[in-house]
Amino acid sequence: MNRREFLASSAAAGAAAVPIRRLRRAAAPPWYATMRRCGQLNFNERDPLTLDVGGWAEYWASLRVNALLVNGGGIMAFYPTDVPYHHRSAFLGTRDLFGEMAAAARARSIRVVARMDCNYSWEEAVQAHPEWFERDRDGQPRRHNESTWLFKTCMFSPYFTEQMPAIYREIGKRYAVDSFFTNGWPSTGALGVCYCESCQKIYREKVGGVPPEQTDATSPLYRRYYAAFMDRLLEVWRLWDAVARESRPDAVYVGNLGGGIRVVKDLARIGQVAGWFNADHQGRAGDTPLWDCAQQGRVARSVMQGRTITNVTGAYSNSRPVWRHVAKPAAETTLWMAQTVASGMVPWFHWLGGSPEDERWRDTGRQFFAWLAAQEPHFRNTRSVADLAVLFPQSTIAFSRQGTDYLQGLYAALLQGRFVFDFVHESDLSEKTLGRYRALLVPNAAYLADEPCRQIRAYVQAGGSLLATFETSRRNEWGDARSEPALADLWGLTVAGELVGPAANSYMRIEERHPVLAGFEGTSLLPGPENRVPVRLREAGRPVLTVVPSYPAFPPEMVYPRTAHTDEPAVVLRQRGSSRVAYFPGDVERTFWRSGNPDLGRLLQNTVRWVRGDQTPPVSIAGEGLLEAFAWETEPGYALHLLNYTTPNLTWGLVDRFHPIGAQRVRFEVAAGRTIRRVEALRSGRVLPFEHDGTAVRFEVPAVVDYEVVALT
Repeated sequence: MNRREFLASSAAAGAAAVPIRRLRRAAAPPWYATMRRCGQLNFNERDPLTLDVGGWAEYWASLRVNALLVNGGGIMAFYPTDVPYHHRSAFLGTRDLFGEMAAAARARSIRVVARMDCNYSWEEAVQAHPEWFERDRDGQPRRHNESTWLFKTCMFSPYFTEQMPAIYREIGKRYAVDSFFTNGWPSTGALGVCYCESCQKIYREKVGGVPPEQTDATSPLYRRYYAAFMDRLLEVWRLWDAVARESRPDAVYVGNLGGGIRVVKDLARIGQVAGWFNADHQGRAGDTPLWDCAQQGRVARSVMQGRTITNVTGAYSNSRPVWRHVAKPAAETTLWMAQTVASGMVPWFHWLGGSPEDERWRDTGRQFFAWLAAQEPHFRNTRSVADLAVLFPQSTIAFSRQGTDYLQGLYAALLQGRFVFDFVHESDLSEKTLGRYRALLVPNAAYLADEPCRQIRAYVQAGGSLLATFETSRRNEWGDARSEPALADLWGLTVAGELVGPAANSYMRIEERHPVLAGFEGTSLLPGPENRVPVRLREAGRPVLTVVPSYPAFPPEMVYPRTAHTDEPAVVLRQRGSSRVAYFPGDVERTFWRSGNPDLGRLLQNTVRWVRGDQTPPVSIAGEGLLEAFAWETEPGYALHLLNYTTPNLTWGLVDRFHPIGAQRVRFEVAAGRTIRRVEALRSGRVLPFEHDGTAVRFEVPAVVDYEVVALT
């Protein structure tokens, strides 16, 4: 045997003795998981007459969008459809507007998403398929409020399982689109009640009666209808997603979600089937706070676990009243898009109509998107570095009719205190999720199921800290009262009576000094919450704050306390090892939001600092102005996002100009052993001086005009 034969035989023997392991390459993420910029042009019925496809394609290419949404059909076809009762634009003629735009986008390496509308159809469809449509109590089909020639389709009818899939298949086969998106469905708003044949069958077989027309969680019928509604929603979502993938495996169905923190439909269940969550939260109106878009990002992230989230920014003036064909101020639009990306979502820029007479919006989108594209790696987040979690109490918001004031009040206090935090959904309080956080903050989660209560208790017993308020855990997820709040043992108290309030001119008396009372050295009274649960301690002890009951505020001669001292606690503070627990029996956060009294805001901020413990926070920001901060670990390093909310238009009117704030001094904790070599303010284009302080990096941001992103690499 020569050397070559020896080596060959040895190799064969080794191969026989050791199994060959095939190295499998990790599956590439879907295309939409790496998308960072999205655009949408909404066709109107007359657009086939004049729309300049090439000019529009060049505009979207100038924004360097990865994907473009254009109208395919459903409510109206913008291509020569062969599906019966798929209504074509009256002005389409021989044109294939959708096909032209899809081809122009692809020629510029832009993905194509077919924007569909499943919610309305036309008179001819009502005559041919009356079973497709929602009905009033009197059996009449429901007309659109403004476009009264259109009729509302029913989610439980064959329109959703036969007609819409037929349209998707036709578009998929002809154009091989990358995705389908439905306008307006399923939304996150209240459930509707329909009286069509399909729904009557659901009521008979799954509900047992006709559910209330308004959200009423006290009704067993509504609860069963809610379950049946969610089951149908997910059934349709899965069907449409499967149909989308028939034409190409990497396609996806995208539903229309959104609404900030005002949600009724079960986001946690939707998040289980959604590959891509689109928040159609295009802007704000009325007294909506400026940070509403950032809240939307936090809500969506709490259920999507790192998967794709987009948020639509309407370039038009979607105020109240709405003006569809004039641009809203560039400052408002820019801050909305800034909140989108800061909170971890992908921006989706939107205009209606192919022949705009107001062109002011174009450059707003182009400037912001071009900047995003130039800095793209720094927006590829891998994890949040926050160590505070705020529970998103969806059941309470959806079913209790108590509104969102509790969450808004805590949110405002956290922003004023410069805290970095995440939302966690009440359905996702596992050890894996909560274990990332030093403290859990719970704004009045009055409706809370047994399982999240058990998980919160386990979290505290394992050393986590907790802040909670008012009626938290006093009812189950549907509002059925418990004899005691499920978490009362953590607070060491028992309920001593019925709710008190609303009562003005009540107070909290300082009984002894404590870190939560820092800054209140000159007073023995603090403003009290408007509503409270009377409680008493299970063990002897002296409360830090006690209740001074309400007394007359008018006339002046009658303004004096009838009961100046009580032993009823206004806050309960407990510490066991590393775990700290704070509970306010009153609605301090709601009262803060309603009143704006800074004492209540300071009290909440002090309490958050106390419960999170003595450990140094991962990010500290000192400076003037109102801002919101997000801190991320990114693919290149870290990124700190600073949103400047210092404006008289915080809760009224649209922002029409920026009010810059001055220097912000930052301490940013990085992973042990990580060396930062460069700190750069991406928006202003400045390289910032910095210094290492143990495992932290210190630097100063000279100013924030609208929005700044500091990259640490």
